[in-house]
Amino acid sequence: MKNSTFLVLLFIGFLTTSITAQETIWLDANWKKTTKDKAAFYRTTPQTKDNGFWIVDYYKDGTKQMEGFSTTNTYDNEQFEGLVKYYFKSGQLSHELNFQDGKLDGNRKEYYESGELKEHAKYDEGKRNGIFKSYYKNGKIASRGKYSKGEKVGVWKIFYKNDY
Repeated sequence: MKNSTFLVLLFIGFLTTSITAQETIWLDANWKKTTKDKAAFYRTTPQTKDNGFWIVDYYKDGTKQMEGFSTTNTYDNEQFEGLVKYYFKSGQLSHELNFQDGKLDGNRKEYYESGELKEHAKYDEGKRNGIFKSYYKNGKIASRGKYSKGEKVGVWKIFYKNDY
Protein backbone atom coordinates (compact mmCIF):
# COMPACT_ATOMS: atom_id res chain seq x y z
CA MET A 1 0.00 0.00 0.00
CA LYS A 2 2.83 2.38 0.85
CA ASN A 3 4.50 1.71 -2.50
CA SER A 4 1.35 2.41 -4.52
CA THR A 5 0.67 5.63 -2.57
CA PHE A 6 4.25 6.70 -3.17
CA LEU A 7 3.96 5.96 -6.90
CA VAL A 8 0.70 7.91 -7.18
CA LEU A 9 2.25 10.92 -5.39
CA LEU A 10 5.35 10.69 -7.57
CA PHE A 11 3.20 10.61 -10.72
CA ILE A 12 1.12 13.62 -9.58
CA GLY A 13 4.29 15.52 -8.74
CA PHE A 14 5.70 14.77 -12.19
CA LEU A 15 2.51 16.01 -13.89
CA THR A 16 2.46 19.19 -11.83
CA THR A 17 6.10 19.90 -12.69
CA SER A 18 5.48 19.24 -16.38
CA ILE A 19 2.47 21.56 -16.50
CA THR A 20 4.17 24.44 -14.69
CA ALA A 21 7.57 24.10 -16.41
CA GLN A 22 8.70 27.24 -18.18
CA GLU A 23 8.93 27.20 -21.94
CA THR A 24 11.97 28.97 -23.37
CA ILE A 25 11.76 30.73 -26.71
CA TRP A 26 15.18 31.13 -28.35
CA LEU A 27 15.68 34.20 -30.58
CA ASP A 28 18.39 35.12 -33.07
CA ALA A 29 19.95 38.60 -33.46
CA ASN A 30 16.96 39.64 -35.63
CA TRP A 31 14.42 38.47 -33.01
CA LYS A 32 13.29 35.48 -35.07
CA LYS A 33 12.68 32.14 -33.36
CA THR A 34 15.64 29.82 -33.64
CA THR A 35 17.46 27.02 -31.83
CA LYS A 36 19.47 27.44 -28.65
CA ASP A 37 22.83 27.10 -30.43
CA LYS A 38 21.98 29.93 -32.90
CA ALA A 39 20.31 32.21 -30.35
CA ALA A 40 21.42 35.63 -29.19
CA PHE A 41 18.47 36.09 -26.79
CA TYR A 42 15.81 34.06 -25.02
CA ARG A 43 12.45 34.53 -23.32
CA THR A 44 10.98 32.39 -20.58
CA THR A 45 7.25 32.09 -19.96
CA PRO A 46 6.00 35.53 -18.87
CA GLN A 47 4.65 35.90 -15.34
CA THR A 48 0.95 36.71 -14.96
CA LYS A 49 0.56 40.21 -13.50
CA ASP A 50 -2.65 42.21 -13.01
CA ASN A 51 -4.59 41.81 -16.28
CA GLY A 52 -1.54 40.91 -18.37
CA PHE A 53 1.98 39.56 -18.35
CA TRP A 54 5.40 40.71 -17.18
CA ILE A 55 7.76 39.90 -20.05
CA VAL A 56 11.50 39.62 -19.56
CA ASP A 57 13.97 38.81 -22.31
CA TYR A 58 17.58 37.83 -21.66
CA TYR A 59 20.86 37.79 -23.50
CA LYS A 60 22.05 34.23 -24.02
CA ASP A 61 24.42 34.58 -21.04
CA GLY A 62 21.44 35.29 -18.71
CA THR A 63 21.80 39.08 -18.48
CA LYS A 64 18.46 40.90 -18.66
CA GLN A 65 17.89 42.46 -22.10
CA MET A 66 14.33 43.84 -21.81
CA GLU A 67 11.43 44.02 -19.37
CA GLY A 68 7.91 45.34 -19.58
CA PHE A 69 4.20 44.72 -19.14
CA SER A 70 2.09 43.39 -22.01
CA THR A 71 -1.62 42.71 -22.22
CA THR A 72 -0.90 39.70 -24.45
CA ASN A 73 1.27 36.65 -23.93
CA THR A 74 1.88 35.86 -27.59
CA TYR A 75 5.46 36.13 -28.78
CA ASP A 76 5.80 38.60 -31.67
CA ASN A 77 2.37 40.11 -30.93
CA GLU A 78 3.04 41.88 -27.63
CA GLN A 79 0.81 44.81 -26.67
CA PHE A 80 3.02 46.74 -24.28
CA GLU A 81 1.57 49.16 -21.74
CA GLY A 82 3.50 51.65 -19.65
CA LEU A 83 7.26 51.78 -19.26
CA VAL A 84 9.39 49.21 -21.10
CA LYS A 85 13.13 49.10 -20.45
CA TYR A 86 15.95 47.71 -22.61
CA TYR A 87 19.46 47.03 -21.39
CA PHE A 88 22.94 46.71 -22.84
CA LYS A 89 24.71 43.39 -22.31
CA SER A 90 26.65 45.11 -19.53
CA GLY A 91 23.37 45.59 -17.62
CA GLN A 92 23.37 49.36 -18.17
CA LEU A 93 20.04 50.91 -19.26
CA SER A 94 19.81 51.32 -23.05
CA HIS A 95 16.25 52.56 -23.75
CA GLU A 96 13.17 53.64 -21.85
CA LEU A 97 9.96 53.61 -23.87
CA ASN A 98 6.39 54.41 -22.87
CA PHE A 99 3.49 52.57 -24.48
CA GLN A 100 -0.25 53.03 -24.56
CA ASP A 101 -2.50 50.53 -26.31
CA GLY A 102 0.58 48.80 -27.74
CA LYS A 103 1.95 51.96 -29.42
CA LEU A 104 4.78 54.26 -28.42
CA ASP A 105 3.22 57.14 -26.52
CA GLY A 106 5.02 59.66 -24.35
CA ASN A 107 8.74 59.86 -23.67
CA ARG A 108 11.34 57.69 -25.36
CA LYS A 109 14.89 57.93 -24.05
CA GLU A 110 18.01 56.29 -25.43
CA TYR A 111 21.28 56.15 -23.51
CA TYR A 112 24.94 55.62 -24.26
CA GLU A 113 26.34 52.48 -22.66
CA SER A 114 28.24 54.76 -20.26
CA GLY A 115 24.88 56.04 -18.95
CA GLU A 116 24.62 59.48 -20.54
CA LEU A 117 21.43 60.47 -22.35
CA LYS A 118 21.80 60.03 -26.13
CA GLU A 119 18.30 60.94 -27.40
CA HIS A 120 15.02 62.17 -26.01
CA ALA A 121 11.89 62.11 -28.17
CA LYS A 122 8.16 62.29 -27.58
CA TYR A 123 5.62 60.05 -29.26
CA ASP A 124 1.89 60.18 -29.80
CA GLU A 125 0.08 57.04 -30.96
CA GLY A 126 3.26 55.49 -32.35
CA LYS A 127 4.61 58.56 -34.18
CA ARG A 128 7.20 61.09 -33.13
CA ASN A 129 5.41 64.23 -32.08
CA GLY A 130 6.99 67.19 -30.32
CA ILE A 131 10.50 68.19 -29.33
CA PHE A 132 13.40 65.90 -30.24
CA LYS A 133 16.92 66.26 -28.86
CA SER A 134 20.08 64.25 -29.37
CA TYR A 135 23.15 64.61 -27.18
CA TYR A 136 26.88 64.07 -27.30
CA LYS A 137 28.41 61.89 -24.59
CA ASN A 138 29.60 65.05 -22.85
CA GLY A 139 25.95 66.08 -22.32
CA LYS A 140 25.91 68.89 -24.85
CA ILE A 141 23.10 68.99 -27.41
CA ALA A 142 24.02 67.50 -30.80
CA SER A 143 20.74 68.35 -32.52
CA ARG A 144 17.25 69.55 -31.75
CA GLY A 145 14.06 70.04 -33.61
CA LYS A 146 10.40 69.18 -33.71
CA TYR A 147 8.24 66.43 -35.14
CA SER A 148 4.58 66.54 -36.05
CA LYS A 149 2.81 63.25 -36.77
CA GLY A 150 6.13 61.53 -37.48
CA GLU A 151 7.50 64.21 -39.84
CA LYS A 152 10.25 66.75 -39.16
CA VAL A 153 8.85 70.28 -39.06
CA GLY A 154 10.26 73.77 -38.56
CA VAL A 155 13.85 74.72 -37.99
CA TRP A 156 16.29 72.03 -36.94
CA LYS A 157 19.62 72.90 -35.34
CA ILE A 158 22.75 70.78 -35.35
CA PHE A 159 25.62 71.66 -33.03
CA TYR A 160 29.31 70.85 -33.01
CA LYS A 161 30.66 69.33 -29.81
CA ASN A 162 32.45 72.58 -29.00
CA ASP A 163 29.46 74.92 -29.70
CA TYR A 164 28.25 77.23 -26.94
